[in-house]
Amino acid sequence: MQKYKPLLRELVVRDLKVKYRRSFLGYLWSLLNPLLMMTVMSFVFSYIFRYDIDNYPLYLICGQTLWSFFNESTNMAMYSVLGNGALIKKVYIPKFIFPMSRVFSSFVTMSFSLGAILIVMLVTRAPLHWQALLFPLPLILLLLFSMGVGLILSALSVYFRDITHLYNVITLAWMYATPVFYPVSGMPPEVVTVLKLNPMYYYLDCFRQLVLYGTIPSAASWGICVGVSVLALAIGLAVFRKLQRNFILYL
Repeated sequence: MQKYKPLLRELVVRDLKVKYRRSFLGYLWSLLNPLLMMTVMSFVFSYIFRYDIDNYPLYLICGQTLWSFFNESTNMAMYSVLGNGALIKKVYIPKFIFPMSRVFSSFVTMSFSLGAILIVMLVTRAPLHWQALLFPLPLILLLLFSMGVGLILSALSVYFRDITHLYNVITLAWMYATPVFYPVSGMPPEVVTVLKLNPMYYYLDCFRQLVLYGTIPSAASWGICVGVSVLALAIGLAVFRKLQRNFILYL
């Protein structure tokens, strides 16, 4: 793995350059996109649907930033092996490099978007808690979880192209099952129980507790985040390693 680090770095840089190629504002879109989306959704859900959440813009942009990273990284990873089929057939490259590079490039983009969260905190005069310094922890755990899901999707999509269409429907349902823009408080206990079966619930909750509320998540929440991340990555690596043997036949 060590000797392929330069290749992984180059692939990440390439993905970032391609994403913002011929864009006048370039990397600024990583900052502007979450701010613009937050502005629109804050208006809709604060004034039309009237969600009663303290500092709703900050609540929203925290959830939106993490969900956007997960959605983008896993979608990009899903197409990574298919998109590099010609290269894979010509030279030997560890195939897991491709989905990994897509997830890392999305993580870099999300890192830029964190500036938008800081801007919202300053504009809304949200208190800056020392607990917010721990914000990288749920992000790193989410990175590992996304990596595992991305590896599974990239391998399965080589064999079953329908996965690329089905996953769009899955992520749409998954988003609505994740408290990105709505509160959990006030919901019936049975609904909350179902929501807590969703791993993304815990990543968003841990991040919001640190940044928005200035509290340390419970040991149970941290344990679930760590356990799900490690399990997803382990399953992703196992599935990818098993299926990659016959990639050449299907690319």
